[in-house]
Amino acid sequence: QVQLVESGGGLVQAGGSLRLSCAASGFIFRLNAMGWYRQAPGKQRELVAAISSGGSTNYADSVKGRFTISRDNVKSMVYLQMNSLKPEDAAAYYCQTSIVRFGTSRDYWGQGTQVTVSS
Repeated sequence: QVQLVESGGGLVQAGGSLRLSCAASGFIFRLNAMGWYRQAPGKQRELVAAISSGGSTNYADSVKGRFTISRDNVKSMVYLQMNSLKPEDAAAYYCQTSIVRFGTSRDYWGQGTQVTVSS
């Protein structure tokens, strides 16, 4: 079955860095686009960054220039390098992918990893 397992969250001071990792299994990783989303308390989940199967990336305006998404197709891993963290970056971060089977697309999510940024 599809599994996405995030790690790497934690507490960091403003201006610091964290690297999130997502281990994927249960599907052909190299063929799938992957995304990182975040959700802060009382707010909607939002896309932070995405990477296509070919390696093209896109970012939310709020993180451009600070965050970098990357993938390792050999290890079936996707990463989110977060630099110059701000208090407003604090949230639960989720790894996501969409898989089409029998003509139907379904989103899969990890359990999330918490990022806390102290000012």
